[in-house]
Amino acid sequence: MVDLRPGSFGAVLGVTAWEAAGLPAGVDLTGILAEQPYPLVFATVSGAHLYGFPSTDSDVDLRGAHLLPVEDLIGLAQPTETHTVMTDREGVELDLVTHDLRKFVRLMLRRNGYVLEQLLSPLVVHTTAVHAALVELAPLVLTRHHAHHYRGFAATQRRLFDTTGELKPLLYTFRALLTGVHLMRTGRMLAHLPSLLVAEAAPAYLPELIAAKRSAEHGGLDGLVAGPVLGRDLAELASRLDEAQHDSRLPEQPAGSAQLDDLVVTARLADSAR
Repeated sequence: MVDLRPGSFGAVLGVTAWEAAGLPAGVDLTGILAEQPYPLVFATVSGAHLYGFPSTDSDVDLRGAHLLPVEDLIGLAQPTETHTVMTDREGVELDLVTHDLRKFVRLMLRRNGYVLEQLLSPLVVHTTAVHAALVELAPLVLTRHHAHHYRGFAATQRRLFDTTGELKPLLYTFRALLTGVHLMRTGRMLAHLPSLLVAEAAPAYLPELIAAKRSAEHGGLDGLVAGPVLGRDLAELASRLDEAQHDSRLPEQPAGSAQLDDLVVTARLADSAR
């Protein structure tokens, strides 16, 4: 049984981690969390700061999970399970999206790499014992079919790059493919592109593209890499993802549904008893 007593588990984003991620100095992310209508299970930084290629003018993406009250779930009305807030704090745009814990766990079991990246983000702004339990159970839901998530996300971002010519979707494309390859090969989730460049073979020009994006959120490729070279390298990475999925030792189906169900029920009842 998970210890759900308040204060039984806690951590906050440290100054060193904050600066290393390129997050804006002097912005209080905890303030917006305190204003939310439901108890938060966790909140982490996602988006370009997590992926390792923020721009100086990037907004801050906060993602997480909350707990709806029991009365919102047992009546006739369909509950609103996702809560979104977009606001500006001290000149920095903050984008907060949280799901009710039940929805979040269902997404985990649907081979959704995006929610796992949020859950396992090292950039933790708010945490609880339930968050710690989710992190512990996360490896059980990983499957070889998570490759489909990264393949599809990369294809979407590639089309966006082909339309706009911006560096942002191009870096998202490379990041998704490399995360998928690494996950299939090692069974470990790694979303940080600079770290992926150390862990996996990747084009030598990617650090230059990351540096170029830093100065402009919507900056273009500006001839840094020739189109045929990009096409060749992206096709090669897509093929590596296919091969890594074929050879992966990850299971076909997620596990841990019983443990996750128990966690959702326990957390909900503990919150309603307060």
